[in-house]
Amino acid sequence: MTQTAIPYLFMRGGSSRGPYFNRADLPQDPQKLTQVLITVVGSGHQLNIDGIGGGDAVTTKVAMLSPSDDDWAEVDYYFAQVSVEDQLVDFKPTCGNILSGVGPAAIEMGLVKAAQQETEVKIRAVNTGAYVAATVQTPKGSVDYTGDVSIAGVPGKAAPVALSFSGICGSCTSGLLPTGAIRNTIDGIEVTCMDAAMPLVIARACDFNLTGYESASELDSNTAFFERMEAVRRKAGELMGLGDVSNSVVPKFGLVAPAKEGGTIAARYFMPWKTHHAMAVTGAQCLAACALAPGSVADGMLERPQQTPVNVELEHPTGKIEVLIDCNCDGVFDVNSVGLVRTARKLADGNLYIPSSVWDGNPQ
Repeated sequence: MTQTAIPYLFMRGGSSRGPYFNRADLPQDPQKLTQVLITVVGSGHQLNIDGIGGGDAVTTKVAMLSPSDDDWAEVDYYFAQVSVEDQLVDFKPTCGNILSGVGPAAIEMGLVKAAQQETEVKIRAVNTGAYVAATVQTPKGSVDYTGDVSIAGVPGKAAPVALSFSGICGSCTSGLLPTGAIRNTIDGIEVTCMDAAMPLVIARACDFNLTGYESASELDSNTAFFERMEAVRRKAGELMGLGDVSNSVVPKFGLVAPAKEGGTIAARYFMPWKTHHAMAVTGAQCLAACALAPGSVADGMLERPQQTPVNVELEHPTGKIEVLIDCNCDGVFDVNSVGLVRTARKLADGNLYIPSSVWDGNPQ
């Protein structure tokens, strides 16, 4: 046998896509798992020509599911971000867009039994410890992907997947404000370092001589900005207790500007070495929290509400994303829970194949 077959689902989750595996069908050894995922994606080539990646950070993501031993959750969701070209796998962050497909995938895999109309799937995000309740449309006891919901960055319409997040503060760090301050100044740039669902370094676009309304391609071509941004991000990573982040996708980076299309605030999100063509679900949660937090770099860009929960509408390169956020605004600012609606669709299922020299199928 020259190749090893691995069962998988290939799904779009939100504005990302990738393979969804049953964790039991992959090696348990972390180093072996890393090599398997690099091979699956085809990392090491800009087109991922020898794997199923799509040559972009939003198409080289992997979800691994298993039954949960948690008292609340039914399913454990373990996420991996595989690099397009550098043959690196980062297990630190989670991905909310890929999480949009976890509920449907868990039902498709038989990890959760579907109800007759809609099914709530209780998910623990293993990478960060967050808890997510996903409501999936299951008329007649099977997943229905058709519907009337559209999300920016994805063509067409599909069935809604409602996500309710809790326990998101301090996903990879010591807390919501891991530096201990609402603002820090790094290389002359004021930033808010915040960890709500995803650690982010957030700055004002104008401080980089940007409007905050640039397209993803315009930003990606601005090498001077990326060099300056990366220097700030690395120093912020140290301040956030994340150590040397030069080879890690966390913390991510975000820019904010006053809204101009009727939203709450304009935002750009970086992954971090490329601009997201739309907006990450986890990034949206942190940017929304930053927008509402008194004293943050978003001060003066919006009129903050006095009561919550509140709907925060983020303007991004391809449209808008709405985040329903419940937070404490009196006294010490804190985030209680966040809700979003996304969509997902199964694209393929069956087996994918990797050389047996990479892994022979032994689960250890």
